[in-house]
Amino acid sequence: MTVLAALEREPRSLAQLMTDVGLPRATTYRLAIALEAHGLVRRDGDGRFALGLGLVALGRAAAHGLGLPEVARPVLEALRDETGESVQLYVREGDRRVCVEALESPHGLRTIVPLGAALPLDAGSAGKILRGDPEALKRGWAESVAEREAGVASVSAPVRAADGAVIAAVSVSGPIERTTRQPGKRYATAVAEAAARIERGLSTGLR
Repeated sequence: MTVLAALEREPRSLAQLMTDVGLPRATTYRLAIALEAHGLVRRDGDGRFALGLGLVALGRAAAHGLGLPEVARPVLEALRDETGESVQLYVREGDRRVCVEALESPHGLRTIVPLGAALPLDAGSAGKILRGDPEALKRGWAESVAEREAGVASVSAPVRAADGAVIAAVSVSGPIERTTRQPGKRYATAVAEAAARIERGLSTGLR
């Protein structure tokens, strides 16, 4: 787990990885190779160690265990059709947000977030929701304009568990030329209603 945590932000050479984890070179290499054999670590074009695609499958399996994707997908489909923009579902993983469900807009110019993408919490409307921004949570939604990516705006709303804890963020994102620089005015109601439908589905055990 220490090796995986060290690779979370960017690929590392063996020497860098050894320094990060504080283990002898032989031990660090043995652990990295074992993780590589299981698909949890890979090598990039420069031979550096990086997180492997096997983690995406594990993350998706964990999300399925929560019942989120099954409940959320039909809601996200309806949200995409209503807004005409790409929609995503994020969960928090440490200091990152991970996309556990994504549907693309039918427009040629659209936002694309790969399934399993790990993005920072300090940029984007979903990051505000999942890091617990007080203003966003009090209002019930957050918006961002060109925070994480130039030319892209988004609106997100929290999905809460029965105890009120935020467990996910529903997002609509698209090019600013369609969403405008005040995307909340256009999409906040629809996104908040979608989040509420997912909450109801989770509370009733809908699968």
